[in-house]
Amino acid sequence: MPTALITGASRGLGAAIARELAPSHDLLLGARTAASLTAILGELPAATPWPVELTDYDAVADACAPIEHLDVLVHNSGVADLSTVAESSVEQWRHTLEANVIAVAELTRLLLPALRAAGGHVVLINSGAGIRANAGWGSYAASKFALRAFADSLRLEEPDLRVTSLHPGRIDTDMQRAIVAGEGNEYRPERYLRASTVAAAVRQAVETPADAHPTEVVLRVR
Repeated sequence: MPTALITGASRGLGAAIARELAPSHDLLLGARTAASLTAILGELPAATPWPVELTDYDAVADACAPIEHLDVLVHNSGVADLSTVAESSVEQWRHTLEANVIAVAELTRLLLPALRAAGGHVVLINSGAGIRANAGWGSYAASKFALRAFADSLRLEEPDLRVTSLHPGRIDTDMQRAIVAGEGNEYRPERYLRASTVAAAVRQAVETPADAHPTEVVLRVR
């Protein structure tokens, strides 16, 4: 079976993507710690844990070294530190751009030989904020615009790979609950996309026949 590496796979959307790809892929499930992967590995015991802090670049290089052939790389891990420009800090901007852009670029760079060997597919979980910024989302939106630009550049530079930017609207996850709480609003799950729906879109992109290149997928709540 083809191999897929999913970052941020311990819960939420990452775990949902793992469930979608499990029937058709050998999985490497990424997370910061091995302990955080316990639950999803209980559901998917055939998967392999891949615990590494993605901003520890020496550790990432060591973790990538054994991977010689990779069919699918799903960049799902990221952070959402939200504030107005007036209330933001240098530390917040650095943290957001580090996690959402720099770590993604470095992991991709390290895995390019394995992706090239497989003629692989890179899927970047972006956001509606990577298409249109909202007030109070400055650093997050900037990181997602940058992530979209990274995907566009990678697509042009690596013509033997497929590179998909997936731009979902808000998703019903624990992260979303925290965001809504920070906004001081009532949380109503029906207002948001289901994680399983977005995960299915990832699977559909990966399973798109080889004569097509799904470059961008945009999902909105009906």
